[in-house]
Amino acid sequence: MNQSERLKGIENFVVTADAGSFTAAAERLNLTNSAISKSVAKLESRLGVRLFERTTRTLTLTDAGTAFYVTCQRVLKELKEAEAVLSAHHHAPAGRLRIDAPATFGRLHVWPTVLQFATQHPYLRPHISLSDRFSDLHDDNIDIAVRIGGPEHWPTTIGHHYLGKERLVFCAAPSYLARRGTPHSIEQLLTHDAVLYGKADGTTSPWLLAHSQHHTERHAIEGRMVVGNGEAQVAAVKAGFGMAQLATWLIHDELERGELIIVLPELAVEGLALHLLWPLGRQLQPKVHAMLKMLEAELSVA
Repeated sequence: MNQSERLKGIENFVVTADAGSFTAAAERLNLTNSAISKSVAKLESRLGVRLFERTTRTLTLTDAGTAFYVTCQRVLKELKEAEAVLSAHHHAPAGRLRIDAPATFGRLHVWPTVLQFATQHPYLRPHISLSDRFSDLHDDNIDIAVRIGGPEHWPTTIGHHYLGKERLVFCAAPSYLARRGTPHSIEQLLTHDAVLYGKADGTTSPWLLAHSQHHTERHAIEGRMVVGNGEAQVAAVKAGFGMAQLATWLIHDELERGELIIVLPELAVEGLALHLLWPLGRQLQPKVHAMLKMLEAELSVA
């Protein structure tokens, strides 16, 4: 059987499953009822399984048919996207683009960039998920992922671009500093109320204290307040509940507006590394290649 006949059989099967009957599928495809029925029967014979349970009134997928339907749907969708890419002028970015990013960093920095990119490319259909859970790029069919932290060495099936490292600073609201005073040493800093980031396992992130250019100490702090979301943590600090050690990408606007003030700037340290990741080979697709270039340019200075 040639490839065109194989694909035609798959399309007839998928449309039949969607339509719920051979008659309805025949109308959608502008074919005869007999042609659709024979096509599905031939497909079942080639596969060696029954795809549908047939009665005089109903047509329902078998378990094998359901599993095959999911695969066929994905294949036809990818073919449609490939055609969209090829038909767009000068191979412009087109089709579904799946992006995964950390929740807060994604909302503040990745999503605005994706919106700008989508405005420039009307054939593109972005699908972005914002979560602090590390999704598997291959299992979840992700085209591009933004990661904060991660292993020193990524799998050989993953392409990656290093964006730099976070810069962590100590900061507080002017109202808090007016009430409690501005610390001028590590010893004074440790006497202040702390607003800490709480992890999913119930622990809190320690403060990283720079004792010298080459020595950073992790210091466990008893917090006045523990918050499991970066933006909520910023809100608590702005409300005057205490000091926090935060990434500059998280509080850029608050620092610009004077809502937060950096204290002991000499204690600023590097945080986690930021990376762009993609399944190796997908960077050859116009939509992935162009999106990666824009994210590299925008996030390297985030």
